[in-house]
Amino acid sequence: MSHISSSAARGAQTAGPQARPFAGKTVAVVHAAWHSCGSYQVNVSQIAAYKALGARVVSVALMDDLAPRPPLGGRWPAYIEASRDIGADRRFYSGAPFSALASRLLVDGWWRLIHGDQASWLIEIAKRAPLPEGFESESIDFIHANHYFTLPFAERLMRGRKVPVVLETQDIQARQYVLRNKGGFFIPPYATYDGMLEVELAWMRRADLCAHLNEEEHRDFQKLLPELQHALIYPAVASAPLARGREIIIVASDNYANYMSLRWLLQEVVPFAGGARVAIYGNIDGGVKRRDAALYESHRALFKGRVDDIGAVYANAGCVLLPTVEGHGLSIKAVEALSCGAPLVATPLAFRGMQVDPARLRNVALAENARQFAALWGEAQARTVSGELADPERSDTRRLYEDAFSPEAYARALAMAAAAL
Repeated sequence: MSHISSSAARGAQTAGPQARPFAGKTVAVVHAAWHSCGSYQVNVSQIAAYKALGARVVSVALMDDLAPRPPLGGRWPAYIEASRDIGADRRFYSGAPFSALASRLLVDGWWRLIHGDQASWLIEIAKRAPLPEGFESESIDFIHANHYFTLPFAERLMRGRKVPVVLETQDIQARQYVLRNKGGFFIPPYATYDGMLEVELAWMRRADLCAHLNEEEHRDFQKLLPELQHALIYPAVASAPLARGREIIIVASDNYANYMSLRWLLQEVVPFAGGARVAIYGNIDGGVKRRDAALYESHRALFKGRVDDIGAVYANAGCVLLPTVEGHGLSIKAVEALSCGAPLVATPLAFRGMQVDPARLRNVALAENARQFAALWGEAQARTVSGELADPERSDTRRLYEDAFSPEAYARALAMAAAAL
């Protein structure tokens, strides 16, 4: 079990509301079969929170592509191995089999996908995912679904019964598809943002409550779907260990927004950084190498790759860089950085979706452009070399984390929202 995930479970079990409104209930947390990303950590925290509220919790992982029958073949073994710390009382897996190609998937899904319509493709995949093996013995009282595209699958799990469904949106997915499409090859006519958004909204209307994990998302979805119930619930992000080292780090998973941010750092900031050091952790190395091999090769010494214990990386940090220039929604990696209490050098966009003015956080240095970022990075390195290290436990960012993003805060907010259902 990783240090970060285990700390989330301990926090949720020892705090949160005294009442246990889910005692005697079984909650299914339905999510994509992803690991090594912010969404996975959100899922871990959801499971821990429902258990703290008294529920028996089952995890139901949905593969987002055609896949062999789980748990063997394709991406399943790697996913299952990497997610052993998910914390559920029982785990289930499902995904559309390759035999689904014999259905209308080529027409309803793949044809749209080659035009960039990832929204429809994921819905069609979810429609064809069978009931997980062994799920017949489960009686589900409540479903917490993640991302609109799991809803067709969540409805299958109900087996004709009416079960309350909370949908946690985790950003407007159509935005992510537009970003992702910039780096891919598709055939005209190209899928539009508005078209993919309408697919997303049509399925969201089937949920009983929509939970949003940042203010921008909450505001936008309230306007788009005024007829639905909405709740702003900041995610419980598992606490990283307190930073008591001297290494300057970046932690990033492989997605297009992180690639764009790393490219900005390497191309625009590094030339002014005067040899300032940084170690880049996470599977973003593969994303940079795949999208721009020359850029990767010229900076390959900075990339450390994915590590099994990211908590040890934070514990050894003296400063965290957040060179965010692209992306929507709350950044889970930014919240992890808050929790470790280290000094941060960041762009304002790193704090998107938070009800906070980062300029008021005393251990945050904000940069508006590449030259300023480089200068602040150099100053941070000088402090780590000289040993000028503040107490991370008393830092402004650590206090912000405890008040807004801890497992305790999340469990309280979740209980309040679920009470309406």
